[in-house]
Amino acid sequence: MFDRISRRYDLMNRVMTGGRDVAWRRFAAREALAGQRDVVLDVASGTADLAIELARQGAARVVGLDFSREMLRGAAEKLRHLSNLRIELVCADAMRLPFADATFDACTIGFGLRNLPDYRAGLAEMVRVLRPGGRLVVLETTPVRRPWLAPVFRVYFGRMVPLIGGLVSGDRDAYHYLPHSTGVFPDAETLADMLIDAGLADVRFRRLMLGTVALHVAIRPAVR
Repeated sequence: MFDRISRRYDLMNRVMTGGRDVAWRRFAAREALAGQRDVVLDVASGTADLAIELARQGAARVVGLDFSREMLRGAAEKLRHLSNLRIELVCADAMRLPFADATFDACTIGFGLRNLPDYRAGLAEMVRVLRPGGRLVVLETTPVRRPWLAPVFRVYFGRMVPLIGGLVSGDRDAYHYLPHSTGVFPDAETLADMLIDAGLADVRFRRLMLGTVALHVAIRPAVR
């Protein structure tokens, strides 16, 4: 599915969010780089928007990992037009990260966790490759709980987004998947609990876009 929509993926993101996704990735990168600024892994990197933002904000080296080869081709095309950004693209499975334990100073995943077949196992893999003291940052859509907003959100996400997605990308079915995957994803509080269960500390989150998006930050405790 992501291979099919890769060419219009960025455009559709801007249309769906009114361009706010750019600012959200900026927030996520800032949180990820609040600790050490050495090596960062961006999981489910897609067309590398978050990886590029991480590099622009000062990460010494960024690894952008994704399962979709077409998305990575789009990322590589972007990087050909950019200079002085140390970004390496890797095609691999987020459920079996091809890296040794404690490799990265930070790990990010932007709008990708809900696409994994097992959220807890995916989080465990990201925690595994984090160094002690390293940061995990999760940027993701979250189910709407506000009574007045939920019906509006359902109409927008359930009807308008597939329609717009079909017009922009030519693949309406792919954008039926988006509201479904969001609807079954854990809410922000539950995801915070999952991060704690994964062994992370100092877990916090902030809601964005009227509570339709959440940015979670957590730290792998230092070894004592």
